[in-house]
This record gives sequence, C-alpha cells and structure tokens, in this order.
Amino acid sequence: MLNNLSLENISNAKYSESNTIFDESWRKPLSILLGLGRASGADFVEFFLQRGNYLSGLVENGKVTAISPNLNLGAGVRVFKGKEDCYVSTNDVSFNGLKKILERALDIHSLKLESHRIITDINLEPLRDYGVIRNKNNWLTSVSSVKEICDLLLQCNDKQKNATKYLQSVTTNGFRDWQEVLVASSDGVFARDIRLNQSISAQVVCVDGAHRTSSHKRIGEASTPNFFKNLNFDDLSYKLSEIAGNMLHADFVTSGNYPVVLANQFGGVIFHEACGHLLETTAVQGNSTPFADKKGEKIAHDNLTAWDEGFWENGFGSIDMDDEGMPVQKTLLIENGVLRNFICDRMGNLLTGHPRTGSGRRQNYTFAPASRMRNTYIAPGKFTTEEMFLSIDKGIYCKSLGGGSVNGTGDFNFGVEEAWLIENGKVTKPVKGATLIGQATDIMHKISMSGNDLDISAGFCGSISGSIYVTVGQPHIKVDSITVGGR
Repeated sequence: MLNNLSLENISNAKYSESNTIFDESWRKPLSILLGLGRASGADFVEFFLQRGNYLSGLVENGKVTAISPNLNLGAGVRVFKGKEDCYVSTNDVSFNGLKKILERALDIHSLKLESHRIITDINLEPLRDYGVIRNKNNWLTSVSSVKEICDLLLQCNDKQKNATKYLQSVTTNGFRDWQEVLVASSDGVFARDIRLNQSISAQVVCVDGAHRTSSHKRIGEASTPNFFKNLNFDDLSYKLSEIAGNMLHADFVTSGNYPVVLANQFGGVIFHEACGHLLETTAVQGNSTPFADKKGEKIAHDNLTAWDEGFWENGFGSIDMDDEGMPVQKTLLIENGVLRNFICDRMGNLLTGHPRTGSGRRQNYTFAPASRMRNTYIAPGKFTTEEMFLSIDKGIYCKSLGGGSVNGTGDFNFGVEEAWLIENGKVTKPVKGATLIGQATDIMHKISMSGNDLDISAGFCGSISGSIYVTVGQPHIKVDSITVGGR
C-alpha cells in the first residue's frame, strides 16, 4: 500500500474494490480517502457503505395484494470538525463517487485540500468481519423465496380466518430485510457485518352489530434464514382470535386513576417510549430530557432495573456492531432506581462526555447515525403475577398494548388493545377503550413490583436517524397509580 500520495496521484490511481462484497479489497481506496479527509483539516472522517436486499408481501382476506422488493446500494461519509459534523450520501460507491461526497462534506466545513499537500493514508485495523466470525455470509442465498413467503402468509391468513369469530377482515404481512454494511473511519476502524431481520404480523377486525374491535400481533427476529420456515402460525392465530373474542362485546372502561398491571413482552413499549428515548444522548444534546443531569441519582422506584443490550439471541434489535463499527455491549441504564448510564454514540460522546455504548444506529446509508436503543428491557424481579393481582383492590390489567406517543419531555399516552378489570385481587372481566396517560418522571417512581417472567417483543422505532428494528421487553410489572382514559 502506498503511504504518501499527492492529490494528482490519488485522482490517477486505479482501484480494484469488489462490486459484489465489502471485503479486504476496499481497504486501499477507503484508507486513501480517509487520509485525504484528514489532510484537508477534518478532525474525524467516517465512511459507511451498505448493500440491501428487501422483500415484503401482503395478504388481505385470502389474496396476495402486494409484493414489494427493494435492492439498494449506497454510501455516506460523515466529517467532524470541532464539535460539528455533517453527513453526505450517494448511491455511487465507486472511488470517484465516494471522493465526491467527501469533497462536498469537506466543503460544508469550509475545508479543502491544498494541491501541494502530501496525503498519508490511514492505517486501518485488520478487517473485523462479523459475516465470517458469526457464519452469516450465506444468509442471503438461504432465505425464503418470494413464493415461499407468500405461501406462508396465505396459510397464516387462512388459519386466522378459521380461528376468529365475527371476522370482518384479516391482513397478514411479512418481510425479510438483508443488509451488508462496512464501516471505515480515520481512527482505524475497518469492520463489516451482515444483518437479517424478518417479521410477520397479522391484524383482524371483528364486527358484531354495533360492536367492533381490532387486534394486532407481530413476531420478528434478527436471526438465521429459517425464520419463516420455523414459524408456528397456530400460536399467532390463537392469540389474535383470543384478544378479539375477549374485547368485541366488552364494556367500556370508566376513566380514572388506577393501579395497573402491565403484561410482559410488548408491555415494555411504555418504558421504551416514555423513558428509553429520554436516556439517548440525542435528547441530552437537545436539552429535551429531564434526566440530563441525573446520572448517579435516583430517577425510579427501588424495584426498577433496566438494560439496553446490543445482542440478545434472535432479538429483533440485535446487532454485532453498531453503525459506527463499535462492538455492541450490554448497557446498564437504571439500577435499583438509580440512573447509571445513557445510550450514547460518537457524537453524543463528543458533546456530552458520556461513554459510547455501541448504540450508533441508522435506517440506511442515507442517514447519519444517532444514539438509539437496541434490545431494551426492564429486568425481572421476584414477584409473581398473582402477587401483583392480590395487591390490588380495584385496578386494570393491561394484557396487550396498542400504539401510542410520547413528547420530548416524557408525556405519553398508549392505547390498550386488551384490558381486564382487577377486583379484590382477581382478574374479573374485559373492558375496552382504555388509554394509559402519564409522565415519565412520575411513572418511573411508581413501578413498585417486577415479575419473574421477562419476555421480549419485536418493534420499530423512529427517530432522527430513521426507522430501525428494536426489541422491547419486560416482565409483568405493577404501576401503583396511572391515569386511565376511558368513558
């Protein structure tokens, strides 16, 4: 490899990077471009290359109504100068294409290489290839075909129709999303990963006269190619039909303040939305979190411990490295109510001083990375679900949550797809129309009991770096008091 180059030598040189795989052949062109960025006065330069192969199918009421393939290839470059950065992307991954976006990024910082300047290429680490380390290189050739996915969706749709009473419509959707990514940066990072996220979801709408209800369920993994082939449709169909059957003729809940038991799995979405986002350093940078200066202080009930984990076997939010090339880790967020760490990427580290946690993530190459959650969950405790119910004279059991929203200060509301009354320590009858309304700084102090049945669920998360795959999770938990909207 050449170590010292002029701008003219760089422009005239021939490069032989592979067009089919991000491998060792990309070392030379990327190390030269990184050296060019540093020689131009940038403090830090990072390239992110991505190749994608996406396929989704949609079945509505027994018919395939949509098949959506998407192939993509592109790259982005991020350039830091002082405490400011900029990001430029392209779908031209040739050497000249990458050089153009680097020059644009440098120009945004008013940086330009002087013609007489000698350029020293960057010494990159040996390729850290998780495709090889984790035996993932054959995943794309082993995934389910278009026909296999559509046949499976039709089977699931048919099972749902047979399992659900008063059915008006049933929709089944499935997708697979394969990505190959390569990160090279001026601090020597040179790392490659293969990602494969696969998911199936179903939604039913049931109507009986004036009674109407809908329910939705998703299963997803970041896993081996056999996800669709190993699916148990019976479990998905049974749970959806059970929810719809319970809720269709239920009475509406009476609004008020109640103690609430939140079910495990997707119940963790409330912690994710109401607290998790406020622990990302993007919120600290924007001064939009009440927890910004609370590290080491008590922000939740003694009962509450929470983690954000980079890798959970088959977890939908699992990755081997983040989109800045950092190996992932298990990050303790809250320990017995005390805030221990924030979710932090490179920019968050630069601006806030919090340590990086392998959490720099993005939807694809058109986005710069940001601090984002991965597999985020409340840790299991010592209580049984029965003990939680017995502690409540009158309350609500939120067995299945729907959609919701949270603002920058932690005010949230979430719909409840399946809710039951708790009376004198027992779950008695279903109620519908419940909405959970609260504030993160308040609700965290009221999670007084955590169960021993931790489980996780697949989800999507949107933020400044796009929509990404995440896992939410928790055991059953008891919230001592929360506002429940209803009638």
